[in-house]
Amino acid sequence: FEPGPADTRGISTNTLFPPITLLRLTPGTSMAATVAVVLVLLLPLAAAGDTNGVYDPCGDTRVQRSDGFSFGIAFSSRDSFSSFSNGNQAVQLSPCDRRLFLSSGNEKLAVFRPKVDEISLLTINTSTLATPAVTTGGYMVAFAGRKYAARSLPIFVGDSIYTVTSFTLVLEFQKGRLQNLYWKSDACSKCSGNSNGAVCLNQYCAFRTSNCKGQGGQVDCSLGIQLAFSGTDKNYAALNSWYEVSKLRQYSLYGLYSNLKNSLTSQYSKLI
Repeated sequence: FEPGPADTRGISTNTLFPPITLLRLTPGTSMAATVAVVLVLLLPLAAAGDTNGVYDPCGDTRVQRSDGFSFGIAFSSRDSFSSFSNGNQAVQLSPCDRRLFLSSGNEKLAVFRPKVDEISLLTINTSTLATPAVTTGGYMVAFAGRKYAARSLPIFVGDSIYTVTSFTLVLEFQKGRLQNLYWKSDACSKCSGNSNGAVCLNQYCAFRTSNCKGQGGQVDCSLGIQLAFSGTDKNYAALNSWYEVSKLRQYSLYGLYSNLKNSLTSQYSKLI
């Protein structure tokens, strides 16, 4: 397995956790081999008070509030996240499932370890990737676990025409075990009046890909994911960060992270 080498330019940092690495899935390499490398990269990120010793996003675990929790986001085409072995019926599988072989060469994997029940903003600089999924009809799937596997539905990130840059992801737990990952839309409430020409595309604000930096434009199309939690931890304590985010959705959470790259926040500054 050759990680490519690991390109830390593919991930921007924020105040909640250290830099994370974006790895390239090389042809002929399984997701299991890739997350094995990611596991080594995540080991130094353990924080005080973190009782969760599972760093592999494909590992099964139960967590409590303030634990670190590792999960992955895989980028590829929509069909690559499904298996057609059951006749002609597509069966959606987790990237941790060995039956799902992501190996066409365009796949990307990002792994994060946020604190449970803290509102986080995850950022990925997609403009610096050699073969960005957003220019090949790219979708992304969030996932974690193997025996107790959970994954989101594939969600559109971008193609040669449009690129979506802002998402909200909710991780739902029951008794500390991850059950579901949901993408939440703001129904394009932030599109109106955007000076960079944002349009509403399937309930998400999108920019024309030709306007993105790296494609000859001026818009920083770095991908931002607002992350929150719901449900209960292993001690039956309620996870409330999604409730807090839902109450703040009339504002842009980018404004709460003023120390992030100005290029990431500038396109939303007039919306707060």
